[in-house]
Amino acid sequence: MTSSLLGLAIALSYALGIVSAVMALMSSRTSQGAVAWIISILTFPYVAVPAYWMFGRPRFYGYVSARGARDSVLRQVLSRYRDKVTPHLAEPGSAEIQAVEKLAMMPLTRGNRAELLVDGEATFDSLCAGLDNARDYILMQFFIVRDDELGRRVQRHLIRAVERGVRVYFLYDGIGSHSLSEGYLRDLADAGVAVSAFRSSRGVRHRFQLNFRNHRKITVVDGQKGWVGGLNVGVEYLGQSQRHGAWRDTHLSLEGPSVLGLQEAFWEDWHWATDEVIELAWQPAAAGTTDHRVVIVPSGPADQQDTASLLVQNLIHSARERLWVTSPYFVPDQGVQDALRLAAMRGVDVRVMMPERPDHLLVYLSALAFLPDMLKAGIKIYRYLPGFLHQKVILVDDNAASVGTVNLDNRSFRLNFEITAFIPSASFAADVDAMLREDFSRCREVSLDELYRQPMWKKVISRAAYLTSPIQ
Repeated sequence: MTSSLLGLAIALSYALGIVSAVMALMSSRTSQGAVAWIISILTFPYVAVPAYWMFGRPRFYGYVSARGARDSVLRQVLSRYRDKVTPHLAEPGSAEIQAVEKLAMMPLTRGNRAELLVDGEATFDSLCAGLDNARDYILMQFFIVRDDELGRRVQRHLIRAVERGVRVYFLYDGIGSHSLSEGYLRDLADAGVAVSAFRSSRGVRHRFQLNFRNHRKITVVDGQKGWVGGLNVGVEYLGQSQRHGAWRDTHLSLEGPSVLGLQEAFWEDWHWATDEVIELAWQPAAAGTTDHRVVIVPSGPADQQDTASLLVQNLIHSARERLWVTSPYFVPDQGVQDALRLAAMRGVDVRVMMPERPDHLLVYLSALAFLPDMLKAGIKIYRYLPGFLHQKVILVDDNAASVGTVNLDNRSFRLNFEITAFIPSASFAADVDAMLREDFSRCREVSLDELYRQPMWKKVISRAAYLTSPIQ
């Protein structure tokens, strides 16, 4: 009897494995991901099948986007606000910018002021000053929030805002901020801050959505001023970590109609997390004399398109003279790799800046597998030396740049909720140019000979790590 039950259990396990492999074949968003899952499922079914059902879902279900849904409560509110933006719309001027608008499902607006914030001190000085000037509401979300000196500094500013009568909404990712203390959250809630975690799994229908993260970093004050970029809330982002040392990052402060794009992304995320539709101000206002054109590009696993990957490919294809890219985690999909190589082959100055010090070993090793092909095509690879490089910036020619949360890897392209500010304005591009030139002066250039000299064991491990990149 026991042997019969064991045999039945084994047969059912393999049957479930076959079903899971077929599901991976039909639903995976990339062929590499499908192959990786199928091989794992058929080779190690007892481990891979549960992992697939927990982490292998190709899309994030249940998330209602005001930009995409037809009949949602969010869409009804949004339809009333979008007409107010019409006087602030900018002419795209090129097919590439039109494509960005379509990907974002948000408009290109004019009358904005975009200011680069280089590293943590500048970022949190600007952000905390903005919190102190809030009069109606504050929206804040981060992927990582820590209960340390910086976290408590931000907490104090939020609590003081509530004491002035400001509504404060605080959203954090449940996985990214897994170590955040209950006391920290309780102090915020007791003071009157509306606090919620963004959890990818919710309820019975969505209980297996465990591999998705909300990687966005957004702050909005009164619908008039916003912040977005690479920095989270923790002292390591101020360069105070023994492990990482100096921390190189870039954030962005925005004023003008584009801030409503940041607000809209937060608004949608808050709705998923809480089922609440919060009342906000949706009246756009120009930022005075500065006239940067900006389009906000939210992206994530609930999108019908692979928005982040397509955005990056579009920026690469639009480059005519140069394309400078910085990313801490550089394992792009095949489409982005091919676009980068083709850009270099047509004479574009393509440079990629990466950290010298690894933060995630698997991602670091994966990059070693394809960097030789990049160098052969004429792409220049640089390693940042002083500390850990975490900024996510792209400079296109002399007239456009992007700053946001998107890394050039599969997780950012397909598994994370991300957000990018794309700014096709020459004056802003000049600021980014000056910033990146300073960064490149602190880098070393990687040579093809250096990669060829890697020991065989490291090359083998790198290839194996790269095979897992579609499901990392």
